[in-house]
Amino acid sequence: MQFTELISVAGYAIEAVGVLVVVIGSLVSSVVFMRTFRQQPEGIAYRTFRRQLGRSIILGLEFLIAGDIIRTVVVADTLENVAVLGLIILIRSFLSVTLHLEVEGRWPWQPEQRPTG
Repeated sequence: MQFTELISVAGYAIEAVGVLVVVIGSLVSSVVFMRTFRQQPEGIAYRTFRRQLGRSIILGLEFLIAGDIIRTVVVADTLENVAVLGLIILIRSFLSVTLHLEVEGRWPWQPEQRPTG
């Protein structure tokens, strides 16, 4: 197996991990929600479900971006492929940042506010 083939397989493997993270995270979040939504005050279970689901999507997007970078830059380093990679990363990064804002209630670069007391 040549180096470029090996790197291509590694890129696809990392992307597959990203898909698995989203799928497994979605399933786990859904199961936890179904088990706890009647035991928690109204709205708490739903907000917890959205937060867990959002976190798994964000993590999965990070793996997908990493796989794209590896495959495009190392394997197919034409200017057109790099431009497509840039667009894909821009879209996925935008999704990641907006999901983080929705899930955490703050921008990724803002420090986490801890309750004083």
